[in-house]
Amino acid sequence: MSRIQNVTAGIDHSPRGLPPLRPAPAAPEPPARGPLPRAEKVLAVIARPGQESTDLGALLYAFRRGGASLVVLCVTRGEASPLNSTNERLETRRPWELLVAGAVIGISSFTVADYPDGRLTGSLLAELTELVQREIRWHAPDLLLIVDPAADRPGAGAASDSSDEAAPAGDSSDEAAPAGDSSDEAAPAGDSSDEAAAASDSSDDAVVARAARAAARLAGVPAVARTMPGVRGARLVDLGADPATARAVQRSATAAHASQSEALPEVERHLGLLDGRETLRWLATAPVS
Repeated sequence: MSRIQNVTAGIDHSPRGLPPLRPAPAAPEPPARGPLPRAEKVLAVIARPGQESTDLGALLYAFRRGGASLVVLCVTRGEASPLNSTNERLETRRPWELLVAGAVIGISSFTVADYPDGRLTGSLLAELTELVQREIRWHAPDLLLIVDPAADRPGAGAASDSSDEAAPAGDSSDEAAPAGDSSDEAAPAGDSSDEAAAASDSSDDAVVARAARAAARLAGVPAVARTMPGVRGARLVDLGADPATARAVQRSATAAHASQSEALPEVERHLGLLDGRETLRWLATAPVS
């Protein structure tokens, strides 16, 4: 922008030493917002017990309230947590806590695998993909739900024992759109730079996300990740007509993880800051009919 001048007198009245005035930068576009994806059966794939509550609890309850049945596949038994407020072994205690929390949320079926917590690696990717595929064949879900390792989740390292470093899960160029809506275009296969970052991430969450995404694509089932605002491709969704109840159920389910009680106050503080919305991004979409 040119400096302001008194054209009549030919005298420059602009302040000396200051740069020309520029328009203020435009505010960033708010993320897209809409309802929950439509689903009759949701398969949640998690790395360890606790994530079904601290990360996905409100979403799962909202899906159930909307009429969906809920199934959970937990890849490990959560034995690597540094916390244990009980006298029991975590590999026995934490799956039981998962069942109790699931009953609060309304989860109807559970599968708990026995892969090593904190030691999932890319070498297990094919095996874990087949594990998810078996669950898809058995339960016939029309939506997969996972925790997005691209999200920096404050407080999630507590009851869910998220000791892994958060890192991009990939495929973040996918546009959020209602599952199974043939009027929407299928999302792209993913940003190659994001895929490369995902492949180099050895965290349990990232390996589980890659396996779930691969299985979903092979089966032609939509997959969506719970993420955080600011992640590319993120979309805000409403938790339904009664979000306060959804959050209350989430807190109650989280409290079922008594072995992690030392961390629960921080988790409760974080959950108390959340409103009636969650943020999702698509990892795989159903083929357009």
